[in-house]
Amino acid sequence: MSSTVKQPDERAGSKLPRAVFFDRDGTLIRHVHYLHQPELVELLPGVRESLRFLKERGVLLFLFTNQSGVAKGLFTVADVEAVNRRMLELLDLGDDLFADVCIATEMPSNAPEYRKPSPRFIVEILAKYRIEPADAVMVGDNPTDWEAGTNARIGVVKIASPVSATATDSESLQSSRQMHATVRHWAAAFMRLNSAS
Repeated sequence: MSSTVKQPDERAGSKLPRAVFFDRDGTLIRHVHYLHQPELVELLPGVRESLRFLKERGVLLFLFTNQSGVAKGLFTVADVEAVNRRMLELLDLGDDLFADVCIATEMPSNAPEYRKPSPRFIVEILAKYRIEPADAVMVGDNPTDWEAGTNARIGVVKIASPVSATATDSESLQSSRQMHATVRHWAAAFMRLNSAS
């Protein structure tokens, strides 16, 4: 890849991206350990407004979630999809809100194929939709989210959560600038720019 590509954290806040990859638990909805009950889904503050803002401006949205509970036999892919459907119901932004969804079911102990921090899903999507890495970001609350974005050479947006509060960054992520309190906190900068234009 060209050496002229900017560093991910410089790209994450400079302009509205063409594509945003969202983690689910702890980023869009409240983190519940091994969540598989739709009735426990709770949107985090400002998520609906932020996603609506991005969608209305033609930004492609993707959902990228690790769900090792499937491989562990704790729940099924159908359970994960039911949780996703409930999230979409609460968002009320259409069933087609996410252009593509990746549910990575591998065990953490296995060599990752799609499980974050593998960048495979991101790389495949960038190729499918002909999006340059400089025009995409990964938004999440877990170091595996941030590493997946870094590994795909796209922007990284860190969201604060109980998971991120206890996380230790790898050396490649030490230079990241700001931890955002919520998705809305990150999107607010774009909203302000839009209202001022």
